Amino acid sequence: MGKNKSVIVVGGGIVGLSTAYFLQKEGHEVTVLDKSDITSGASFVNAGYLTPSHIISLASPGMITQGLKYMFNSASPFYMKPRLDPEFIKWAWNFKKSSTKEKVAIAMPIIRDINLLSRSLYEDMQKSGDLGDFEIGDKGLLMMYQTDAARDHEIEVIEKAAPLGLEGKVLSLEELKKLEPNVELNAKGAILWECDRHTTPPLIMKRLLEHLEKSGVTIKKNEAVLDVSTSNGKITEVKTEKSCYKADEVVFAAGSWTTGIAKKLGVKVPLQAGKGYRINMEAPTHITMPAILMEKKIAVTPMEGFTRFAGTMEFSGINHTIRKERVEAIAAGVEAYYTGLKIPEADKSNAKCGLRPVSPDGLPYIGRAKAFSNLTIATGHAMMGWSLGPATGKMVTEIISGKKLSMDISPFHPQRRF
Repeated sequence: MGKNKSVIVVGGGIVGLSTAYFLQKEGHEVTVLDKSDITSGASFVNAGYLTPSHIISLASPGMITQGLKYMFNSASPFYMKPRLDPEFIKWAWNFKKSSTKEKVAIAMPIIRDINLLSRSLYEDMQKSGDLGDFEIGDKGLLMMYQTDAARDHEIEVIEKAAPLGLEGKVLSLEELKKLEPNVELNAKGAILWECDRHTTPPLIMKRLLEHLEKSGVTIKKNEAVLDVSTSNGKITEVKTEKSCYKADEVVFAAGSWTTGIAKKLGVKVPLQAGKGYRINMEAPTHITMPAILMEKKIAVTPMEGFTRFAGTMEFSGINHTIRKERVEAIAAGVEAYYTGLKIPEADKSNAKCGLRPVSPDGLPYIGRAKAFSNLTIATGHAMMGWSLGPATGKMVTEIISGKKLSMDISPFHPQRRF
């Protein structure tokens, strides 16, 4: 067992704050550094799903072809902005190499295990009362479809998930209407995944931050990391715009920005920022079931106080440009499934975006860096960052505390080959 250590966590998203949460519980002295004021970003704008059912990684057969098809349509659900960036080209090549049936099949039980671990940790956090009252909706998740092709695609997922103990049910339109009686649906039916859950991310993030500050974790906001000093294979100091920090251990959990920080040490962490958007509708929608609108690739989540519509995967580098055509595409997609629902202009103009860190094979990076004995990397969760935050934080804590790991993390090695 390791002694209590001082730890710097770079990044204040769900992964960084979950890491701080579990480290603090183990008695470590934790400082979180974030370049923002921790009120925005991917951890605040996601669909809030805990999704054991999402066992097919983003790097799946046909995705690059789809991306190339959509490349010149900036309103499409999966958009790659054409650019001559060597890192992006290399990442896209590795993504294509990872997108094989064999690799997807190997990844499925791994994705299931880390999702189930994380779901139970969210439930533990809820029971502990540390974050006050927050809901974990347990109605499952609907995959709603308008075409037989989308239904058949999800039935294939059911067939792959069944041997892994995850059950999907095909619902007729009548059965779907019974589950969602107060809205008019334009759909043929849905698949229900009862293993999935939904939450309200902005509320949990706010409560988690408050809990950490009360528990003695030092939170340094608006401090971007400028430099990292090393000596004899160890990080000795982390320098920000405002100060210098020394600690026994350092965790890089800075999402899409991790690549740039790791590069200062000559450590390669291949990531691309996958931009997602969200619209919050404040007025009542009468939607009670979380749903993914399959053909439009849009997530619908009833949250505490509003309904959230989230979607799109845009690879256009690190920027927070809100493309109006993408917001309009989400709104139009939602209105095409929920007859009579009209998203107000004010809610559309208040749309926000966040950058998800996407690894070339769709699996996260969790583990020690090779060249530095006191550096742990925790990022690259693609569309499952929210779902996998607590599991990642727990396993980073186990690494740093020298404890037995909750699961085998070798598939998540930060410097694995693609």
